[in-house]
Amino acid sequence: MSGTEIRIDRAFAERLFDELRTRTADEPGVTRVAYGEGEQFAHDMVRREAAALGLSEAVDAAGNLYVTLPGADSALPAWVVGSHLDSVPHGGNYDGAAGVLAGLAAVKALRSAGITPARPVTVMVTRAEESCWFPVSYLGSRAALGVLPPESLDVPRSDTGRTLADHMGALGLQPDRVRRGEAWLTSANVRGFIELHIEQGPVLEGADLPVGLVTAIAGSFRYRKARCIGEWGHSGAVPRSHRRDAVVALAELVTTLDRVWQEMTDAGEQATITFGEVGTDPALHGFSKIPGEVAFCLDVRSGSPACLDFVHARLLEIVGEIESRRNVQFDLGQRTGSTPTALDAQLRGSFARIAGRNGIAAIEMPSGAGHDTAAFALAGVPSALIFLRNQNGSHNPDESMRIEDFITGATLLAHFLAVDGQ
Repeated sequence: MSGTEIRIDRAFAERLFDELRTRTADEPGVTRVAYGEGEQFAHDMVRREAAALGLSEAVDAAGNLYVTLPGADSALPAWVVGSHLDSVPHGGNYDGAAGVLAGLAAVKALRSAGITPARPVTVMVTRAEESCWFPVSYLGSRAALGVLPPESLDVPRSDTGRTLADHMGALGLQPDRVRRGEAWLTSANVRGFIELHIEQGPVLEGADLPVGLVTAIAGSFRYRKARCIGEWGHSGAVPRSHRRDAVVALAELVTTLDRVWQEMTDAGEQATITFGEVGTDPALHGFSKIPGEVAFCLDVRSGSPACLDFVHARLLEIVGEIESRRNVQFDLGQRTGSTPTALDAQLRGSFARIAGRNGIAAIEMPSGAGHDTAAFALAGVPSALIFLRNQNGSHNPDESMRIEDFITGATLLAHFLAVDGQ
């Protein structure tokens, strides 16, 4: 098959990206709340476009959307291609959406070229991948696989306080079936899962390459509602020896963990340590007050379970030392997280060969961020994650993926589907 037979429709992709941006704008950036109006609009847009392409449609109990191009043998397990359409608050337009639209664009290119794939190709749109709305990793994809913990249905959404089950019910979905663990996707009906996603860091941009083939997805541990509790006091009246300053204690935790991170980096270990939210209570804090309490969150990620265990053990040691020395108390709250996940080497090798045949430059690289692909890999489904070069990072309004790189990634995907990964 020559590289000229499959063409990605640039105007098609640009139109859909523009529509998503316009209809879910929330300046700065876009907001597509999980099980909310923005995410639902995006799902409905995909349904409309799929119908125009003549694809069949299905929705599972959790609201994940599946649109399918028939294959030459409909009895064969399908390639499932997709990502999510929800976003963080005031996020960028490409995170997740690039993977969904790449699936649609690839299927459209196969149809236009008159190519029938060997097996069905399903474009999947997962729900609620961004755990800022519900503190549950890979919510939609795990529901599709029947492995979502039933207590997840009782978790409240961060902006409304209403439970996941309530939000599902409001959209006419079936949370009771999700709670029972009914699986829509299994190893019997899925040949493999493939996700295209913008890279959320600077590696591809720095290497001047359009595509990355991901080797593994980092796991994490997180404390989303942590506190350091000291004692409020007068800034001019309490000497240092008598202070129980919560902010200073937290600052010591931050700087000490940062030194731990540097030591790990020097030793060749890959991890990230982030204090993404820090704040004192505006109803209590003041210019002339010693802060008696500070809230914070902690996000630690690594591709190595041993690395995560090491950082967590050091965290607890450091917390104990600071509590004793500064007469404060840390309340870390509930621990959440995800498991580090290696991805399928055979699929990655297939993409590398197909990229080479089509003149697409690519490198292998790990993913420090979590993705739906991890849920499929952990469930035993052969899985691949393809990164697309992206400017200005992610989870911010300034995401700036070049459409040329999107077309390159979608072209790679279409060729993979056309030759059934051979």
